[in-house]
Amino acid sequence: MQLNLDFNGRHVFVFGGTTGINFGIAQAFARQGAAVTVASRKQENVDNACTQLAGIGGGKVHGVCADVRDFDAVGRAFAGAVERFGPIDVLISGAAGNFLCEAKDMSSNGFRTVVDIDLVGTFHVLRQAHAHLRKPGAAVINITAPQSFIPMRYQAHACAAKAGVDQLTRVLALEWGSEGIRINSISPGPIEGTEGFRKLMAPTPEDHATALGHVPLQRFGSLDDIANLALFLGSPYAGYISGALVPCDGGGALESVKPALEAAGHAGLRP
Repeated sequence: MQLNLDFNGRHVFVFGGTTGINFGIAQAFARQGAAVTVASRKQENVDNACTQLAGIGGGKVHGVCADVRDFDAVGRAFAGAVERFGPIDVLISGAAGNFLCEAKDMSSNGFRTVVDIDLVGTFHVLRQAHAHLRKPGAAVINITAPQSFIPMRYQAHACAAKAGVDQLTRVLALEWGSEGIRINSISPGPIEGTEGFRKLMAPTPEDHATALGHVPLQRFGSLDDIANLALFLGSPYAGYISGALVPCDGGGALESVKPALEAAGHAGLRP
């Protein structure tokens, strides 16, 4: 059976959809005929994204400037988008912030900023979107990260925030399932062409080689890898998938268990 991922007549809203992984997702849905709304806190990024998307999707593009930390601004963004394109069929919540810092050196403000963007911002997006989602039939996709289930040094803020996002995904899958709304999370691994990859994952050639060594498939991911997964989760072919955390990392998360298993072996334990 050949998959038909035609999104003509569907409204896809991508929060944080003007750069990186989220913009790649917006482009993919535009190519499949969707009317696409993108939102970001920087007007320049919104304008640039809309210009590029208009050339892909035949002009069915809307852009809005809104910060996920501003609950009322998020609500206005959805109201305007729905007035233009109708109820939302697929919602992508992907706004995020991050930096490297050991917990003992991190300020309260630094920790709070990441939690406010990643976790509180995700709640704002999903809470304000609820009234505008197509019922039944809507698909919600949160963009999370391996930090949600793999503890990482210098990432206390992101680990805490992304773990919260994954639990929010599961809880709302329970609460909103009766309305025919599916909610899932995508956890991207090392994805080339993103700011996070350049600044956090592989800022030096040595880091690049080390990171690649932790990917069983022996390649880094692409924007298309994440976008293709989002297309699937947003389509009827994933119609019975809800409350799932789906890694898209070339098997990289599996490598995280090796040190624990090796330590257990040295201690004479059996995992």
